[in-house]
Amino acid sequence: MTARYARVVVDSRLPQLDRLFEYRIPPALEGVAPGVRVRVPLRGDRTAAGYVVEVADARAWEGEVADIEAVVSPVPVLRPEVWALARAVADRAAGGAADVLRVAIPGRQARVEKAWLARAAEGAAAEAAEPAATEGAELTETDASPEPDAPPESPAPLEPDDASAPLLPGLVEARRKVALECAGGVAEVPVAGGGTAWVGRWAVALAGLARQAVERGEQAILVVPDHREQRQLRLALEAAVGEERVVELDARQRNPERYAGFLRCVDGGGLAIIGPRSAVYAPAADLGLLVVWEDGDPLLAEPLSPWVHARDAALVRQGQTGCALVIAGHARSTDAERLVEVGFLEHERVGAHRVRVLPTALADDGRRVPAAAFHAAREALASRPVLVQVARPGHAPGLRCGDCGTRARCAACGGPLGQRTRGGQPGCRLCGRLAAAWRCPSCHGIRLVEVGRGSTRIAEELGRAIPGVPVVVADGEHERLTLDARPRIVVATRGAEPVADGGYGAVLLLDGDSLLAREGLRVAEEAVRQWATARALAAEGATVVLAGVIGPTVGALTGDTTVPFAKAELAERRSLRFPPAVRTASVVGHPDAVAEALEALAGIEHLDVLGPVPAEGAPGDRLERAIVRFAYADGAHVAGVARGRVLAAAARPRKPGAPPRLRIRLDDPEPFDGL
Repeated sequence: MTARYARVVVDSRLPQLDRLFEYRIPPALEGVAPGVRVRVPLRGDRTAAGYVVEVADARAWEGEVADIEAVVSPVPVLRPEVWALARAVADRAAGGAADVLRVAIPGRQARVEKAWLARAAEGAAAEAAEPAATEGAELTETDASPEPDAPPESPAPLEPDDASAPLLPGLVEARRKVALECAGGVAEVPVAGGGTAWVGRWAVALAGLARQAVERGEQAILVVPDHREQRQLRLALEAAVGEERVVELDARQRNPERYAGFLRCVDGGGLAIIGPRSAVYAPAADLGLLVVWEDGDPLLAEPLSPWVHARDAALVRQGQTGCALVIAGHARSTDAERLVEVGFLEHERVGAHRVRVLPTALADDGRRVPAAAFHAAREALASRPVLVQVARPGHAPGLRCGDCGTRARCAACGGPLGQRTRGGQPGCRLCGRLAAAWRCPSCHGIRLVEVGRGSTRIAEELGRAIPGVPVVVADGEHERLTLDARPRIVVATRGAEPVADGGYGAVLLLDGDSLLAREGLRVAEEAVRQWATARALAAEGATVVLAGVIGPTVGALTGDTTVPFAKAELAERRSLRFPPAVRTASVVGHPDAVAEALEALAGIEHLDVLGPVPAEGAPGDRLERAIVRFAYADGAHVAGVARGRVLAAAARPRKPGAPPRLRIRLDDPEPFDGL
């Protein structure tokens, strides 16, 4: 019998193992096919998990070839399109493909796999039996029955919504690439089992685009920052394409539920696939549409190596598949604006949202809620709820010494101390430790004074200022996704605002001055995005009060579009050679490794280096950091050189538990957080 060979990607974080390994398939071993999970031997007695990428009859490696040890599962979970995406994304980010696959493919669930394999076997048996059953006979129209695997009938179309219809007809068929600015407002959609639910109009608009792909028998992948947007989009999609054609992929799901959804994507057919940043890697052999909602949200940046942003992964996948691409949001990000200006994306805007925006300065008496905000709130509370957006959760976000004014910090980690409730114990906002016996390191005082106002304290103050009106809090500890239309005051931290039935009668945006006072490259851009998200929850004709903010940033919220603001931000960064006008890489490690990496990169044209400077690390570690700026056209060259230097540094011996000698992160936002 002719020997057959499998090329396997090993699930390992070691950069030295980021390549395909060739193994012989033992004649007695069944089920080895592209995409299945296997266990393979490594050097010595070690074994590792991996995925079969391809199977061949000829060897590509002339040296000794070991045998595959076992097939862990016969289900082909690594689809060809996912492997191609993982490899390309990892190469672009100078990272490892296995790290991307760890995000893309959920952990195995044996019972779910068993049920999936049984259904697949039943479907195959039914297909094989059908020709024999019908041989020599003609089916009449009354005798005919649908095939077992036939998709359900297309759901009835939604009633047209004046705010979003018609929405870019033919976008999927023409494979357009669009930067979509969605107007605000809320809409009512039917839900399964009867009744209705209120969601953002943006969700209805994106569901209409997804329907274009599903009607063609293709898949649509829609990526959102978190579960709040995911819930709204799921409801809109179920109304647009039917509950049976909507698949959620979310780490918040139970493991069996998430894995079942993943295998549903493997089956293919017309589907709308939704989820957070990892959903961009969902299996979709016939991808018709890829949508990224609010691409400026930091939650779409992967916190694990190779730190790929969902927007960047979507751009790579669109280039591989040729699918339609939509980068959408209430506010235009500078990254999306750059893609428009270079001609990669077309600009589109849908919908209209009529609200009145009132920017107001803070009073000299230190009040955080201006008189105009109180007036707007009292008027709106006659018939609708009012949203108050604040910066921090808890009672007091900061504390200081009552004697000398020194900022109170945690004795364990140095993080800032805060107070969750009135009269509660002070605790660290970073590590969570209580500081009941706090003593000032400067004057040894023990008296603490509150600094700032959190969501619960502002709720208490508003309750006293407007008596007789219920006040509720929505933040990380008090989650509220929806709200009925009864008049009440809703105090919510940014990103935790619930959707109110019919929209809010007024939206008060507090703490704008403290938000803009932070240091960071994207502070103004992030503020505009968060304000636009809150404004979008207002009802038609509502008043939006922006407290404590004056100047050019206000124009992004008072106008009909945020595009001029994004253009101005991008132009300023282009003059300074800051992202996203250029790409960057942070080079961190031992001084000799950093110097060698910078020397290897020095020959690339249009590349400049900031640093190196000392970097933070564990006690006793001598680390340096440099920032490399380079043109997008040189990205592949820089990534290749960077990966080579990381591999060379990893090959050198180091003490157990010691940090890597060199870490290179492309498109790292952290060095610019303090600018």
